[in-house]
Amino acid sequence: MNLKAFFLSKKSLIIGAGLVFGVLAALMVNWGNPANMGICAACFIRDIAGALGLHRTATVQYIRPEIIGFVLGAFITALSFREFRARGGSSPIIRFLLGAFVMVGALVFMGCPIRMLLRLAGGDLNGLPALGGLIVGVLVGVFFLRRGFNLGRSQKLPAMAGWVMPAFMIGLLLFIIFKPGFIFASTSGPGSIFAPLAISLVVGLVVGFLVQRTRMCFVGGWRDLFLSRDTYLFSGIAAFFIAALITNYAAGNFGDAGIYHWGFDGQPLAMSDHLWNFLGMALVGLAVTLVGGCPLRQLTLTGEGDTDASVTVIGLFAGAALAQNFSAASSVKGVGAWGPTSVIVGLVFCLLIGFFMREKATAS
Repeated sequence: MNLKAFFLSKKSLIIGAGLVFGVLAALMVNWGNPANMGICAACFIRDIAGALGLHRTATVQYIRPEIIGFVLGAFITALSFREFRARGGSSPIIRFLLGAFVMVGALVFMGCPIRMLLRLAGGDLNGLPALGGLIVGVLVGVFFLRRGFNLGRSQKLPAMAGWVMPAFMIGLLLFIIFKPGFIFASTSGPGSIFAPLAISLVVGLVVGFLVQRTRMCFVGGWRDLFLSRDTYLFSGIAAFFIAALITNYAAGNFGDAGIYHWGFDGQPLAMSDHLWNFLGMALVGLAVTLVGGCPLRQLTLTGEGDTDASVTVIGLFAGAALAQNFSAASSVKGVGAWGPTSVIVGLVFCLLIGFFMREKATAS
């Protein structure tokens, strides 16, 4: 093997990006974020939704700077490499609903695909049924993709359309700095536990840069592996997990004095209902495969000017509000009262979309 060629290849770059991201994500707990939640796109969007008053669960209300960093990091990078292109118009209402159901599934499991891997890297074996569910969901999504599923083409839009989501993130950053009275903030629970603003924002900017340059996606890697046996994106996922696991051991997060241990019971900010961990993440895997990218990837796409991704992100916010307001989200006590119903409705919706939104069916 030509080592020089390998280290300059795209695969080496995404492996390096995965390693850096895994280290940073694991260390975010040591730097102040909640245990078992170093970085979680779904949980952090839920917290921001709460801070904006979209839901009133007092323990999960905080504007997470990492989300701001993801979008602005991708935005700055896309502008720097001349890859910022405003586009959109591909089935917006379907994308909105898929985004909402992605969030419902993630909050039933209590984490997005990133946090699922971080929980496993922290010894939380409740991530195993969730991983199985994610893979099943992706496989069902791949089944539809092979049969012509398509949300339609996006179109070129005026540049201003692509600036909306980055501008919104700048507004959120100003809210953090100036703390207006209409912003909610948790005084207890996960929303009251966070790393310093500067660290969170810088980590978010770095991750936004890495994801924009490598197209990293924590569901797309599984999709490409099953669809075409392409290991490019999957190699980044594997590197992320390995780096997070090693970092947790190196940082002393395991052991008698650590915050993590191997097992199902007694894990921080987790619940052990294996069925709904499985089905919740199956919904995430299916919906994300249909919409074309995990929550982190959707956030970075908004920084590139993709308004279709922006619609999906708005759906994520709406899904977070609905899940919290209507008792669908899980907690350490177990699955929310309406969590199972919400997941089943989401799975049925995704299956219907997969069956009926096919190019072959349209052409006939």
